[in-house]
Amino acid sequence: MSLGLLLSATGLTAQIHSAPPPLRTISVSGTAEVKVTPDIIFLRVGVDTRHPDLAKARDENDSRVGRVLSYLRAHDVPDKNVKTDFVSVEPYYHDSAVIVPRHYIVRKSIEVKLTDLGRFESLSGGLLSNGVTHIHGIQYHTSEFRKHRDQARALAVKAAKEKAEALCAELGVTCGPVQTVSASDQMGWGAGGSWHVGGRMNLVQNTSFEPGGTPDNGEGTLSIGQLSVTASVNVSFVMQ
Repeated sequence: MSLGLLLSATGLTAQIHSAPPPLRTISVSGTAEVKVTPDIIFLRVGVDTRHPDLAKARDENDSRVGRVLSYLRAHDVPDKNVKTDFVSVEPYYHDSAVIVPRHYIVRKSIEVKLTDLGRFESLSGGLLSNGVTHIHGIQYHTSEFRKHRDQARALAVKAAKEKAEALCAELGVTCGPVQTVSASDQMGWGAGGSWHVGGRMNLVQNTSFEPGGTPDNGEGTLSIGQLSVTASVNVSFVMQ
């Protein structure tokens, strides 16, 4: 029995001593940003109507929405680029003590995809003249997001590799093969708040638009900046 235990212990010791040493690794991150000129605008508008009679408020809303859709078709905006939301109804009480609403508010939102950015101002102005009561905001996009994302990823990987090689050189070791890698990416674009009829909408992130008025240079008041397509990677290399 003692001999058997001794042999087992000896075998276990041999296995422990024969286990390979853990790999020495270095973990780094890399980030890259690609600036892109947008070629798509998503314009979100709203139609609000109010009336003490709910049926009349809905009828007026339907009429206004119909005018909006007709205007877009007349100006060569494809139906596939126009999306309407479900209608919402909100009773308005001027006093919490009353049980009968003063009037009903009927709302419907419409999202329009524009691929000709030069028409944004004329179309938005026309929409306000043809039934739209609010411009909720705009978003810029690019039709080649995947292409620019891949470019940003490649630059991020290059940055991570250069960082790892520089650190290894300072430590007197060689940067070996990749052990692990993870990546993430995102796109930032200009987005706006809300603009009521007669009001003003300020857009953030390199974008501004002021309805009404004519600029001195005659080029319009919409200033389009650039989108930021960013990618980040985390890479672990073996040190040799």
